[in-house]
Amino acid sequence: MKFTQLLIPTLKEVPNDATLASHIYLLRGGFIQGVGSGLYNFLPLGKMVLDNVRNIVKEELDTVGAQEVSLGFVTPASLWVESGRFEKYGKELLRFKDRKNNEFVLGPTHEEMMVNLVKQTVKSYKQLPLNLYQINLKFRDEIRPRFGLMRGREFLMKDGYSFHVSEEDMKREFALMEETYKRIFTRLGLEFRVVDADSGAIGGSGSKEFMVLANSGEDTIVVCKNCEYGANIEAAKRKPLICQSEAPEANFAKFHTPSIKSIDELSDFFKVDPFYIMKTVAMRALYDEGRSQIVLFVLRGCDTLQETKACNAVNANELIEVSDAELAEVGLHTGYMGPLDVPNEIRVVADNALQNAAQMICGANEENYHFVGASSDKMNVTYHDLVAVQEGDRCICCGGELTYTKGIEVGHIFQLGTRYSEPLKAEFLNENGKTQPFVMGTYGIGVSRLLAAIIEQHHDDKGCKWTKESSPFDLEIILSNAKDELQSQFAHELYQVLKAKGIKVLLDDRKERFGFKMKDYELIGIPFAIVVGQKLEDGMVELVYRDGRTSMEISTKDIANVICELN
Repeated sequence: MKFTQLLIPTLKEVPNDATLASHIYLLRGGFIQGVGSGLYNFLPLGKMVLDNVRNIVKEELDTVGAQEVSLGFVTPASLWVESGRFEKYGKELLRFKDRKNNEFVLGPTHEEMMVNLVKQTVKSYKQLPLNLYQINLKFRDEIRPRFGLMRGREFLMKDGYSFHVSEEDMKREFALMEETYKRIFTRLGLEFRVVDADSGAIGGSGSKEFMVLANSGEDTIVVCKNCEYGANIEAAKRKPLICQSEAPEANFAKFHTPSIKSIDELSDFFKVDPFYIMKTVAMRALYDEGRSQIVLFVLRGCDTLQETKACNAVNANELIEVSDAELAEVGLHTGYMGPLDVPNEIRVVADNALQNAAQMICGANEENYHFVGASSDKMNVTYHDLVAVQEGDRCICCGGELTYTKGIEVGHIFQLGTRYSEPLKAEFLNENGKTQPFVMGTYGIGVSRLLAAIIEQHHDDKGCKWTKESSPFDLEIILSNAKDELQSQFAHELYQVLKAKGIKVLLDDRKERFGFKMKDYELIGIPFAIVVGQKLEDGMVELVYRDGRTSMEISTKDIANVICELN
């Protein structure tokens, strides 16, 4: 393609709302165009990259036997009601009615639609296992779209769904998809990590995320320095803490603690480590149909509540803070709450680390009083993992030191089990002739988000550095002086030769200054460029490497073969 024939509206200035490198360079390089909050058009260059990424995803999935379909973007709301997600998904789910007052949603994900498809077409265990996927538009009504393609409202996503006769076979496919995803992201030239994750609104018993490592990532990842363990902070686990400080000794009793509310104040007052103090956090859990309940979450004073874990522990849609006035209405007092003598209507959930705990200090649910000598056997609670893992905690696998890093989620795979097949009554006849719900897995990749992730890992202060497999072109030929007949003739001849060899070439034939062309080349980020300039009279051209901005002179007789070897 010739530059003079291609729509590449490059910009000199940084757009006002762009802060991340990917957002800046995708807009400035003429890859995308903003049309509304979280909504973007893909221009020719952007569509080329998007297609490259899409094709790699498709090639790898097809290789392992997955089959591509295309589901409706608009989904009947009745399917979401049946699955139980219509209310649970929240305001990100865009709901609307047609002229006949039928309710629909714009699909942010398509579990319900795919289950409905398979329910109507697969009747016997002999047709299983089955792995179907699509690469299609999705819509999620983000409350605060930002960072360009990183968190838009409309996006291109690969979502796949597998159907099985057993949990064992589903886990086999889950492992196959994990390896397939690794190949996809490796081909794209990305440095990534596979981490344990929370299943969120999708549901299921287990999930893994694929995180592209980048300082600009929105997700905090907990990783081990010694082994391959990694987890999103929402799902990270650690070895139990061991406190070196001496435990307090006291008979169980109520103790007067006037105006002593915080963990630090209690630690100073009783001269004990926060490890031996119970921290109680009150939250209101929100459920479907407007139902809510106050829940007390209890953990050691040295720990911090991880809200996603807490939300999952009570199977709520969301947790919100509770005001002092609301607490007072049910007889609770900020700073003096605890897991003992709790009003009947209040639910109490404690962290796993408090099982078999003894000689603890906790709020007495009476103003200006705490209990000393408290133990877990006196608590009427359920136990869950509630703690946010901290840097310096020990790895649950090897005992190594855990640290934080940042990542961009580009893929997520789930072990769904019968989470959707049971409520949607999607069943088949097993080998004994009995009906049985499909056992499912689901597998997603943020295809359009990958463009942003690639740039976040591969850029400099001049622009993009597309990886070989993702770049819109293999090579750019830069004609230094378009008015020079010798240069122009050679550049056009080389352009035709390389095209005939299957090389995707962009010829910058514009009648612009050389410096202007080089700035556009660096902004757009094609891996290699051939500069046809004054050295042509000596039979030489310059080969420029965008990654590292190095260059070398090569004979005009050899340049075509050199380029073929590079590709």
